[in-house]
Amino acid sequence: MHDTQNIPSPSAHDWAEGLLRKNWGFSSFRGIQREIIDSIASGKDTLGLMPTGGGKSISFQVPALAMEGTCIVVTPLIALMKDQVGRLRQLGIKATAIYSGMKHDKIIAALENCILGDYKFLYLSPERVGSELFLTKLRHMKVSFVCVDEAHCISQWGYDFRPSYLAIGNLRKLLPGKPFLALTATATPEVIDDIQEKLGFSQKNVFRMSFARPNLRYSLHRTATDETGLDHILNLYPGSTIIYTNRRQKAEEISAMLGMKGYSVTFFHAGLPDLEKDFRQRDWQEGRIRIMVATNAFGMGIDKPDVRLVVHLDPPDSLEQYYQEAGRAGRDGQPSHAVLFCNGKEITTLQRQLQRTFPPKEKIQELYDHICYFLQIPEGGGYERTREFKVQEFCINFHHSFSEVHPMLSLLELAGYIRFTDEEETISRLYITATRSQLYSTVHGETEKLFNYLLRRYTGIFQEFVYIDEDDISIATGMPVKEIYERLVALGQMHVVRYIPHKRIPYLTLTRHRVEGKDVFIPPHVYEERYARFKKRIDAVIDYITDTSNCRTALLLQYFGEKVAEGCGNCDNCNAANPEPTTEDVYRCILADLRAQLHEGPKYGYELNLSKYKAQDIEHVIRTMTEDGELLQDGLRLKLRG
Repeated sequence: MHDTQNIPSPSAHDWAEGLLRKNWGFSSFRGIQREIIDSIASGKDTLGLMPTGGGKSISFQVPALAMEGTCIVVTPLIALMKDQVGRLRQLGIKATAIYSGMKHDKIIAALENCILGDYKFLYLSPERVGSELFLTKLRHMKVSFVCVDEAHCISQWGYDFRPSYLAIGNLRKLLPGKPFLALTATATPEVIDDIQEKLGFSQKNVFRMSFARPNLRYSLHRTATDETGLDHILNLYPGSTIIYTNRRQKAEEISAMLGMKGYSVTFFHAGLPDLEKDFRQRDWQEGRIRIMVATNAFGMGIDKPDVRLVVHLDPPDSLEQYYQEAGRAGRDGQPSHAVLFCNGKEITTLQRQLQRTFPPKEKIQELYDHICYFLQIPEGGGYERTREFKVQEFCINFHHSFSEVHPMLSLLELAGYIRFTDEEETISRLYITATRSQLYSTVHGETEKLFNYLLRRYTGIFQEFVYIDEDDISIATGMPVKEIYERLVALGQMHVVRYIPHKRIPYLTLTRHRVEGKDVFIPPHVYEERYARFKKRIDAVIDYITDTSNCRTALLLQYFGEKVAEGCGNCDNCNAANPEPTTEDVYRCILADLRAQLHEGPKYGYELNLSKYKAQDIEHVIRTMTEDGELLQDGLRLKLRG
């Protein structure tokens, strides 16, 4: 039986609307928000399926305010935690977060305040759920309910399984009778059942919104080269844009190519320093940059409603991933576009991805040996010893590609040989290597103001590294975090300081004593069964790409178990009779129109009626005709040669 002492008074049916108006200024709920709120407030385990932009946070924040105790919110995204905690505090609601990289005393203070009942929300990364410190403090905490965000990560049959999520179900033992709320934007029927089983739901209880996005137009763009196709698509659909590709180097190359063409663009991938990633995301989010070219390291937790276009240059591994990433367009309900590029090599690419994700077992055993050599773990030793695992250095030393190592680490973890996390975040450190006199002869203006604060705030900074917090420094000095970072990096290059910005460090733990690689056993439920399911997801993507007759929205909805009566009338397949013009089609039309008007008009100086075309396309055709010698230009005057 669930604990019912937290249920809001049934005599005030509008209690939820009252909280919504008071705290968020909205007059009514959207979609299934109210159903989820009523379900969790009445003590029932609840699973909510809400597409991107469906308002997940309201669904748990409203009931948490009405119920006694602290709501524990488990989410994998540190940036999202900080953002939501900040927004709640702006509303006068006490909230805190615990994540990798925090100082021990701050973690203790946050947990103690929750025990005292000072906070309504405690945000937690999944890696922290199983920590001894958290579990010890949890025994003394009054909890209203547990909310699991991105709940599909708990299912090993899902596209983004994270073993750390499995520890969440163990909280049941310490929180008897407390309801659990699971929220996700993407889940197949199989994953829906698995989420409820892994979280120990007392009975199945699912609320669903339709996965349909009427304002989002899905289409395939068949093009020989990314450069030609992108130029056309970016001109066709102006506005904030995300371009996804599956390789870091390609993200940088595409960004450079678009920059050379005059587009406002930057790139994002996991290899960038964390502060640099923060700055690039913020520039794009706040509209200073139009186009973000990125790997799938970019996107989860993004709250930008006016994205007009999402382009995939490479096929995703699953329709779940594609739906999630494409769904970052048009969250404000305005017409938006999701375009998947195809060049005829997609099937081969996807089949190779299947081979990379499930390499021969002998290769996994070899990787295990190499890990132990790299970490210098003797045979029979290493049990529960945690070590920093520098993946890139490991790959270079043992000749592994970065893309193949992560899938094998996941398989070794599922088989019970290791525990791997790449979410441990360090704190920035600073050490002033110059003397005081050298320092003040070097720094001036705003930089001097920065150092005056550092010297007041951090004792011993001339003797050794001290931990610093760029956000705190920014608040105290009024200097933007990006500027602080850039000034400290520049001074580091001048050998005035040694500055180590915060970053995420991967750690690896052997969960049993080291054995020889040939004795590593990968059981069928880890390898063969997961291979079959992954292949099924790959085949679904291939079907989506090769289908030229069925509605694309219908294909996606059917994959998620939703019945569809008719096509969307909006995608490229539904509009096959009136297809989207290719770049070559547009140029041909302009060329024909231009030739016709030039032949009919006087020799020089007439007006061309080309208003139905984009200026960039007109300029391209005129430039091409001029270069080919077909057209003579004299200022703004045109003459057809011959």
